[in-house]
Amino acid sequence: MATQDLSGDYPGALARDGRRGLMLRALAVAAAMLGLAAARWLTGSGRTEGFTVVLLVALSAIGVFALLAALTGVLRVTAEDPTLGLLRAVLDGASEGIAVTAGAGRVIYANPTLRARSRAPQDFRTIEQAFGVQAGNAEAIYRLIRAACEGRELEEEVQAGLSISVRPLPGDARRSQLAAWTVRESVAPPPAHSFEAPQPIAVPASPAPAASAPPQADGALIRETDTDMRFFQNTPMAIATVDRAGKIARANALFTRLFESTRLGQKQQPDGSSILDIVAERDRAALEAHISRAAGRRGELAPPLDAALAGQGERWARFYVTPVDQEDEETAIVYALEITEQRSLESQFLQSQKLETVGQLAGGIAHDFNNVLSAIIMATDFLLNAHRPSDPSFQDIMQIKQNANRAASLVRQLLAFSRRQTLRPQVLDLGEALSDLSILLRRLIGEKVTLDVQRREVWPVKADLSQFEQVIVNLAINARDAMPDGGKLTVRTANIGALESAQLAYKGMPAADYVRIDIADTGTGIPADIRDKIFEPFFSTKEVGKGTGLGLSTVYGIVKQTGGFIYVDSEEGKGTTFHIFLPRHHAEQEAQSEVHAGANGAAKEATADAKPRTDLTGQGTILLVEDEEGLRSLNARGLRSRGYSVIEASNGVEAIEALEEKDGAVDLVVSDVVMPEMDGPTLLKEMRGRNPQLKIIFVSGYAEDAFEKSLPENQQFAFLPKPFTLSQLVAAVKETMTPL
Repeated sequence: MATQDLSGDYPGALARDGRRGLMLRALAVAAAMLGLAAARWLTGSGRTEGFTVVLLVALSAIGVFALLAALTGVLRVTAEDPTLGLLRAVLDGASEGIAVTAGAGRVIYANPTLRARSRAPQDFRTIEQAFGVQAGNAEAIYRLIRAACEGRELEEEVQAGLSISVRPLPGDARRSQLAAWTVRESVAPPPAHSFEAPQPIAVPASPAPAASAPPQADGALIRETDTDMRFFQNTPMAIATVDRAGKIARANALFTRLFESTRLGQKQQPDGSSILDIVAERDRAALEAHISRAAGRRGELAPPLDAALAGQGERWARFYVTPVDQEDEETAIVYALEITEQRSLESQFLQSQKLETVGQLAGGIAHDFNNVLSAIIMATDFLLNAHRPSDPSFQDIMQIKQNANRAASLVRQLLAFSRRQTLRPQVLDLGEALSDLSILLRRLIGEKVTLDVQRREVWPVKADLSQFEQVIVNLAINARDAMPDGGKLTVRTANIGALESAQLAYKGMPAADYVRIDIADTGTGIPADIRDKIFEPFFSTKEVGKGTGLGLSTVYGIVKQTGGFIYVDSEEGKGTTFHIFLPRHHAEQEAQSEVHAGANGAAKEATADAKPRTDLTGQGTILLVEDEEGLRSLNARGLRSRGYSVIEASNGVEAIEALEEKDGAVDLVVSDVVMPEMDGPTLLKEMRGRNPQLKIIFVSGYAEDAFEKSLPENQQFAFLPKPFTLSQLVAAVKETMTPL
């Protein structure tokens, strides 16, 4: 059996090969010089003296360079070490397998004993080719090669009853990653594993049994198995084999890296550990049940399991458990994929859906509440008109009206969260708005909290001024409550261009020009476990009776309805910062939209800005459409008391019938928006088809733009948000019926 000699990576070989090279070069130089002298003598030229001088100069230069090389240690003249041959004979005749490798297991020397025990083709070039292709050895060989590269000692038990150890060679060899390997027979061979390397699929050319040629004798099969084992180690999926109790028998490298932060990662090797230590305690029973199911149902694939991982931080993994067909200690193969980022995205999506659902529910409740409150406020107006201020019951009636107005304010907050409130947007200079608001903020936050308003020249935005002020006030009050011992509240503005916004890590916000408003405090911060719930309505960390839980939900709804975005950054013990992004307002786009709006916008603006006149009486026929009977009767009573003739209808169908009975002789229609059978927008289309000049006032608890999108373009109508008082109703009617 041939023995592979030491190559240039080994120090002894380097010295021997270096001396041989120097001797050969010296002989070549001497031969060249003799050749030149002989040639000159044969030519018989008369320039012998010149040639002799040149030759002497060349020899002198060679001598000087040789002297310098000897002094610096480059050139050594030593005798052949007689121990090298003896050492080579000892290594070749050793009873243990011995090898020297460089780098990641590249063999530069292997004695005959090691080659005999490797059972691999004689042309193997790496330790992995020598021993890693055998079933059950790939993992141990991987760890040994890693130890050799890291310059540390390690010993592993492998299949075929062998014990393989590796240690780094001392001196310069450590820098070259030279390592010595020893292969000896193990005293107690490890138990066999059933997780074997995948075998190549072959179609026999004859009916001869495939077992007639052992795998070790087939070089192609060995190379195929080697490829399969490399695939096992380098696959992007973590893989491990376990027994019925969950004890890990084998695992690939990714499995160890993926779970290094768990209790399993605290052990140097995963073999012999329980895979149940990987997952959090609450999910261990589920993973154990999957393993038991795979062990009892061979050939069937169990459904995947999503489980939280043990250790610091919230991490998740998806486990696939498949049975092992052979009867052995290994009963299942566990595949794992980390899905932490996927779970985070799912959580954010579910949170947004939850907020949207709650918003729809809040909007529906607010609509019904508005109808009730409108009836209460209208009834109190009638009572107040019937009683003098000196009447003992007058103050009680006023108290009822004040509480009704307070309830209406809460309803508006619900509508703000559901983004269905009525906004009156206008072009704002946020710097001026914050300057005007700073006086109020200083009174609200108290003397213990320092207010720092950092105003910059920012782009204009289009928003409802009162609602924007409510956003800042709500956030300032929350910041004050988070700093009971005092602190600092900072409000700053800045322009964010499209390129800069695209680089921000906030999800759901498209790249565009924004004006950013930051409200930062130095308070207690928001705990991470409730950070996703702060924008939910009625969620509050304050004591019972000290908050409605609608402050941040109102902020969220106003910002969203304005077309902006809001995000929060918080760290417990250091403070919280709310980032509000409002879209930049472009005046040229506003001008174009105003051209398309036409007279409709003018009519609505006139109604919105109308102030109650002294004389609220009038004449004319009004068709009142309202599905709430109590509210309809109160509204009709109030309009009749001001001199109008009122026709009542409970829905759109009855309103069409009443209009036909009057042959269209109706001066004004006051209609609710949300009604059974036929809603307000549909009613408008039907009536305008019969009388294009018919005037209409819509009343609703929802925002105007909630139904305006379902109307044809350039439709003129007025809008009165619920709840409203009797004076507001008759003022809107008077304003709409007055000819322009």
